[in-house]
Amino acid sequence: MPVLLLIIAVLPLRVEADGAPPALNSPVGSWKTIDDKTGQAKAIVEVREANSEFEGRIVQLFNPPVPHPECVKCAGARKDQPVLGMQILWGMRQTGGEWTGGHVLDPENGNVYRCTFTLDNGGKELRIRGYVGFSVFGRTEKWVRVEYPME
Repeated sequence: MPVLLLIIAVLPLRVEADGAPPALNSPVGSWKTIDDKTGQAKAIVEVREANSEFEGRIVQLFNPPVPHPECVKCAGARKDQPVLGMQILWGMRQTGGEWTGGHVLDPENGNVYRCTFTLDNGGKELRIRGYVGFSVFGRTEKWVRVEYPME
């Protein structure tokens, strides 16, 4: 009888954990990137946590300028690699209510920037700031959390 009660108590937690959307107090999840200049959606970036650091990869592109774009302006190992699937965010660590210490790549110009980000609007938006040197010399993009329908 005690085992049955334990199974009944734990089973709903397991189902909820498997089917639950990402926590709104974490950047982990899928984000629609919004161009800060045009206001148009550019891509979906999947943010994950690995070894206490946050990283992000492009998993979908909206209206790419050419089919199957490559990062022609990138340097090093990313040079001429497909943009789809490319890691564009890495090394972010949580410090209080923000994430800092990492880098973000802009595949359009091939530049890598230092960055910080914070959650906004109850965890539904991510404000990501890329900069060179000091944060005041940079730009901020808004990413919107992608909320997939529950099945």
